[in-house]
Amino acid sequence: MKKSILALAAIILGTAAMFGQAKKPTLMVMPGETWCFNNGYTISQEYQGQQTRFPDYARAVQENADLVNVITKIGELMADRGFPLKDLSSNIRSIERNRAENEVTMSRTSGASIAESPLDKLLTRAKADIVVELTWQLNTTGPKTSVTYNMRGIDAYTNKQVAAAQGTGAPSFSAGVPELLEEAVLEKIDGFTSQLQAHFDDMLENGREVSLYVRMFDNGSGASFEDEFGGEELTDIIDDWMAKNTVNHRYSLTDATDDMLFFEQVRIPLYRENGAPMDTRHFTTQLRKFLQASPYGMTSKILTKGLGRADLVIGEK
Repeated sequence: MKKSILALAAIILGTAAMFGQAKKPTLMVMPGETWCFNNGYTISQEYQGQQTRFPDYARAVQENADLVNVITKIGELMADRGFPLKDLSSNIRSIERNRAENEVTMSRTSGASIAESPLDKLLTRAKADIVVELTWQLNTTGPKTSVTYNMRGIDAYTNKQVAAAQGTGAPSFSAGVPELLEEAVLEKIDGFTSQLQAHFDDMLENGREVSLYVRMFDNGSGASFEDEFGGEELTDIIDDWMAKNTVNHRYSLTDATDDMLFFEQVRIPLYRENGAPMDTRHFTTQLRKFLQASPYGMTSKILTKGLGRADLVIGEK
């Protein structure tokens, strides 16, 4: 009887330890786009041929002490609940140090190019699983101040909202913004983190969702996805590769022409065989190597747009 009790206790402790060591998503807390625009932290740049306004995260964290303190406070609340954090300021500094790098990746042969927005660059550098996007405003009633906030968890690869919390805190005569926000958020943060964990658990089981374009360089070679190898069209060969390498064969071939294939809702493994994180570029590299090998012998180039999309362009480097 005593041995049975000890065995049962060991099982319970082991199960508790297993759940205590469950993998959690990596987060990065940052101001929402609306907050940046409302507070004048924007930057304009040419993007896909048009002048577009983006949040200026670098200037925001350099000039706004409340923002830095708020990010630190929310980060502390997340860390207390066991969620690993990527620091916004550190990643911005890393990008600043590498400003001399090429802003545009291009084909050495044809000059085909692709650009990233400031947010894409930031997320690519940080490689957080989920962005916690925070927007808030102060409310003043006589001598009292309260804060209304909106907090969203955004999948960094798909830009889909996976968690949300919002509310207004109790008014105060003297509390600062970080304290007001902490008090307001505490009421709902456990539900918020539960939503984040549920999304991450789904990714562990069903894979991370990304999208992938496979294209042909317009270099006059005449190559197309209708070309046949061993009696099978290239479109079908690539489609078969996707079926074999996605998690639970989950993906959609949304569009297919003679010079372009578009795969979306592509579920890739969260981790590689060596335990390192899997990302869209590494997954696409596997396809590039497959097409480079015999009998296809195709030269191709990978272009990335943020974390969740890659273009594999066949025909040149």
